[in-house]
Amino acid sequence: MVCANKAITKRYIVAKKHSTKRSEAQQKLWQLRRQKVNYFEVPKPLWKRIKPLLPKPKQRGRPPLPNRLVLNAVWYVLWTSCQWKALSPAQFGVSSSTAHERFQIWCRLGIFEDMMAEMVRFYDKKRKIRWKWQAADGKNCPAPLGGEETGPNPTDRGKSGSKIHLLVDRRGTPLTVYVLAANRHDKCSLQDLVLSMVVDRPDSKQHLCLDRGYDYADIWDFLELEHYVPHIKHRRRRGEAQSDECPIPGETQHPARRWVVERTFSWLANRRSIRTRWCKKTANWLALLQFACTHILFNAAISG
Repeated sequence: MVCANKAITKRYIVAKKHSTKRSEAQQKLWQLRRQKVNYFEVPKPLWKRIKPLLPKPKQRGRPPLPNRLVLNAVWYVLWTSCQWKALSPAQFGVSSSTAHERFQIWCRLGIFEDMMAEMVRFYDKKRKIRWKWQAADGKNCPAPLGGEETGPNPTDRGKSGSKIHLLVDRRGTPLTVYVLAANRHDKCSLQDLVLSMVVDRPDSKQHLCLDRGYDYADIWDFLELEHYVPHIKHRRRRGEAQSDECPIPGETQHPARRWVVERTFSWLANRRSIRTRWCKKTANWLALLQFACTHILFNAAISG
């Protein structure tokens, strides 16, 4: 009887130690999620992951400025949406002209696209992409300066704007991003979103949740070719009688899952350069979008 009590006490102590370790790990994750963003410096863990992707500056003439200083300046512009000429050399150690010039070079080389692709693979390695349920949607953003891929926004009294198209997994982590004019229909971007994934989709059963803006015959045919199970809200046609019953079989059996992509849009909107497009060049704004998605993917891979 004494031996049995000792064994029970020992198991209780071991279980208590494990529970304490789990609670400490959960507390660290909570602190990481609640940690405030430093607008002046890229997080060191993220910098270590993307540092190998940046090209080394040429060694001719004067010693080139480190890429870290330039990326910190881009990071500040992403979060604050300030003008490039407002960057202080005393604060960042790099002039505004040098930061903008190297940013343009990185855009032409597709560095930010490579960053996002690397983070998608890193997220897949750490957390595994939740392929079973996916969602896609678009969001209109004002573009006061106009430029490429802008048009009259039908939801903002015809003012100039652009539209962000996003495809996410079940957790809401972005897998692909695309930019079109605000007056372009949502269905025009879906094919580019699906075909531009950097990670090969598995052969397992996959559901794609879309709103009624995608309820068109060509979208249904495309999703069938891509082996998706579509869940598209029904768009009532002209002359069609209004009905309380959902005409799509099985639609009422599944809970709404499109909210995850709306939450991701809110994460992106925390960065002022994404909330309002001030870039005339589409490649520049898309690079900032990919940089923002890189940060979201890294946080999802580390803290879940």
